[in-house]
Amino acid sequence: MTPTASAAAPLPPFEHSYAELPGHFYAEIPPTPVPEPYLLRLNHALIDELGLDADWLASSDGVAMLAGNRLPETAKPIAMAYAGHQFGNFVPSLGDGRAILLGEVVDRQGRRRDVQLKGAGRTPFSRSGDGRAVLGPVLREYILGEAMHGLGIPTTRALGMVATGEPVFRERPEPGAILTRVAASHIRVGTFEYFARRGNTDAVRTLADYLIQRHYPELAESDAPYADLLAAIAARQGELIARWLLVGFIHGVMNTDNMALSGETIDYGPCAFMDEYDPNQVYSSIDRFGRYAYGQQPSIGLWNLTQLANCLLPLLAADTEEDMEAAKTQARSALDAYGKAFEPAYYGGLRAKIGVMDDGTDTGADDELVTDLLGRMAQHRADFTNTFRLLADARPDDPATLEPVRAGFTDPAAFDTWAAQWRERLTRQREPDAERQARMRALSPAYIPRNHRVQEVIDAATERGDLAPLERLLAVVSRPYDDHPEQAEYRQPPQEHEVVHQTFCGT
Repeated sequence: MTPTASAAAPLPPFEHSYAELPGHFYAEIPPTPVPEPYLLRLNHALIDELGLDADWLASSDGVAMLAGNRLPETAKPIAMAYAGHQFGNFVPSLGDGRAILLGEVVDRQGRRRDVQLKGAGRTPFSRSGDGRAVLGPVLREYILGEAMHGLGIPTTRALGMVATGEPVFRERPEPGAILTRVAASHIRVGTFEYFARRGNTDAVRTLADYLIQRHYPELAESDAPYADLLAAIAARQGELIARWLLVGFIHGVMNTDNMALSGETIDYGPCAFMDEYDPNQVYSSIDRFGRYAYGQQPSIGLWNLTQLANCLLPLLAADTEEDMEAAKTQARSALDAYGKAFEPAYYGGLRAKIGVMDDGTDTGADDELVTDLLGRMAQHRADFTNTFRLLADARPDDPATLEPVRAGFTDPAAFDTWAAQWRERLTRQREPDAERQARMRALSPAYIPRNHRVQEVIDAATERGDLAPLERLLAVVSRPYDDHPEQAEYRQPPQEHEVVHQTFCGT
């Protein structure tokens, strides 16, 4: 059974700039229809951004499209080819094993966006997989994407979710679901690796030119476009990973096939937000040696970019050995953009999270102040999100307002000694408390999608078909900087029996 073409639908026609690349960049493959699809949720805010018709998407024809059962005539479904380093080991052929790109739409702001069905059936890249997705990971990706968007961090997002009406077999039968993912694009470090490792320099060049045209058009007239492309990608990734760290996010599976070159967060598999601060924190069940721990993410980001640099070397060099050495020097210089973007974004962000303003003097003492706080938080099991948010609500000269912060440390005296230094530092700013607090709150969310709350949503949906917990959680994580006093329980860390120690991939 194959999808049928839809009658004329009130959707803009899909475009296919990626599918206009040579045929070895992808495989044309239709989704595999499902027996009884039904709508779980639509993302109305994203629908509006894309200029789509929410009523049509909620109709039987719209649900049939979101399930892959009935496609618009302008769709050209493809599975993209890519390779990747997975936990440091190179896998030459990965590709979209359970995701099918329907095409691209141009949103209301003129941005080109991919529309992809995730869990839409087997493709030539599925290997031994079934090409399907189960409801739990689909819910996780929907929630985490909306939370990251609410935090102001570049991310892929879900347009909607449908149940498939059939079980998917993992460790046990689980309800199947399909997520419609919207992304700036799905080009990854691993996409370049796929062609570079095959020695196909022409394909690498074609892909680089396409990437410049789509995401970095300001480089089109550059005298060194490929070195500048590497530097621009590195800068975006440096800032992105800094922003992850500032909200306690752990991607969980930073393989090169999960690094999108648009600069968006992609592939919410075993990802999580930290509760207690621990730079060595790992949640992913498959990260047995901590390669992608919270504190490892900056170095892994650079490692991944180094693999991209290796792919681009033939574009930077001619055929002589001297030219190749010059190309390596050029690539190393381009990769310096990563640290130049990461360090001010991360350390500047940390300083801002404790309310200190750069006054034109050496910031080293301020960096030591915030690093000292992080060390005390780790030693005394302080909650990452709540510590910074409660600190934003505090006034240094009012002990009562500091009490909620210190109560989060197993030894409150450890916070007291730090707070004395903090108080002294803030006296140099001559800034009203209200202004400082507003700046701090704008950088320190009150709400994150805590692991036990996400699991609560998954359990309710998969065991009872109850989506009410999903709606409650989305209401706060989509506006994470607001107080939501009626939902204050979502700010609370888990009780001991609620702690989620591991998160899992959807495969």
